[in-house]
Amino acid sequence: MDSIDKDRIIEMAWEDRTPFEAIKNQFGIAEEDVIKLMRKELKLSSFKLWRTRVSGRKTKHQKKFGVESERFKCNLQRPITHNKISKRG
Repeated sequence: MDSIDKDRIIEMAWEDRTPFEAIKNQFGIAEEDVIKLMRKELKLSSFKLWRTRVSGRKTKHQKKFGVESERFKCNLQRPITHNKISKRG
């Protein structure tokens, strides 16, 4: 795994609304492996902070969050396509 992929996985893991299933779908890495990667790459204090924050969080697990879709796209992404943010009146 290259540095860019590691950075992106860590970034996705830090995001509150990105489920572990999205990481698995995009990179083929299970939740346990994401935890191992985070433990290895982060400082101990940062890892503990992250682990405390995501443990039991509904939004990090699709089934708990109630989303069964294969899509992992924010509802607001549609108006932002092609780097053009839609203007509101």
